[in-house]
Amino acid sequence: MAGAVSRGLTLVIAMTLGAVAFVGGRAGAEQPAIDSVLVEAGRHEYERYCSACHGVHGLGDGPVAGVLKHKPADLTIIKEHNGGQFPAGRVAMIIDGRSAVTVHGTREMPVWGERLNTEIPNPDTKEEVTRGRISLIVEYLESIQR
Repeated sequence: MAGAVSRGLTLVIAMTLGAVAFVGGRAGAEQPAIDSVLVEAGRHEYERYCSACHGVHGLGDGPVAGVLKHKPADLTIIKEHNGGQFPAGRVAMIIDGRSAVTVHGTREMPVWGERLNTEIPNPDTKEEVTRGRISLIVEYLESIQR
């Protein structure tokens, strides 16, 4: 498991660096945004951890949604519900869940900060890698706003 996480992280870093080198070497040509690499990496993380409840397209219609007490949020309208602004920091905190205080009972959504953190074998990088993976998901969510 540790090797798979390490290989996955290495792949994301290599893809990002490769995109930077590719973009830098194409002076004058139309250049893809580096963010597209982050969005693609975020899509992968989203599909792995979020789509079972929120659905492939983020509409709250994943295969598990029907058995949950509350319907999962439609993640494509976050910006719409926030005056046209995407609150990336707040979205990251909700996904992380470690600092969320629930006033009305327990949280149905997993505390992804804890779950992602336990997958990282190196204690020196656990927190940084966990925050990075959550940031990738946030990047992807911002890209799917209507």
